[in-house]
Amino acid sequence: MSQVYRLALLGDPVVHSRSPAIHAAALSLSGLTGEYKAITANQQVLEKTLTDLRSGAIDGINVTMPLKRIAFELADDTTSEGRLAGSVNTLKRSEGGLVLGHSTDAVAFREIFEDDGFKDLNSVLVLGAGGSAAAALAALGGRIGYLSARTPGTAQALAETFDSVGVIPWGASVAGAVVVNATPLGMSGERLPEGVVDLAGALVDLPYADANTPATTEAMERGMLAVDGFEFLARQAAASFRWWTGENVDSAELAEIARNV
Repeated sequence: MSQVYRLALLGDPVVHSRSPAIHAAALSLSGLTGEYKAITANQQVLEKTLTDLRSGAIDGINVTMPLKRIAFELADDTTSEGRLAGSVNTLKRSEGGLVLGHSTDAVAFREIFEDDGFKDLNSVLVLGAGGSAAAALAALGGRIGYLSARTPGTAQALAETFDSVGVIPWGASVAGAVVVNATPLGMSGERLPEGVVDLAGALVDLPYADANTPATTEAMERGMLAVDGFEFLARQAAASFRWWTGENVDSAELAEIARNV
């Protein structure tokens, strides 16, 4: 009898998420049976769901803000990507009923940074100081990292967990850098600080909405290499799905599905 996969996304908010559609498509494309639910969750709900994961009542969990660092603390063990980021967005049950945490955000960032056009840029400016920002810094490789957040103390605390990452003021630019927008700015039409995209070498813009965010629009108008939130979501989703099931799915196809939900 084939396995029925029970998968879920936990966070708040999640009602806008395209992840259920993406993973339903991944299951279909792989010929697998299962379901993927989005659950509005706080730490208490996460803790209960991890109990279900340990017992086998659920097979895999994604977490989104504000639970990525909490999930890292609650996991019994983490992968090298999760340990380096200090946050996880994907969890599964390992041998002995333990919960293993992983950062498929870091996997997605690493893939993007090695893509043609990105791999020749040797500096990265990360905007934000949450779990996604930490995952971007964990994927730097040998690149120079800059971190900028609206709360300087939070940025400084995150930067101190990495080697060779400097903090710069919010709104400052780094000429020729890959700009990673790991903040919610753009989801509701907000703009990034003036000049940040203008001087960039490429853009990875995590927020997504029905229309392109102002940052993605600006990058495209300038002919700049840009990864929008749908592509990033699809890349980390494909990495999560592979980690749970062992099956590879085409992230580009998943991105198109996400855009058209």
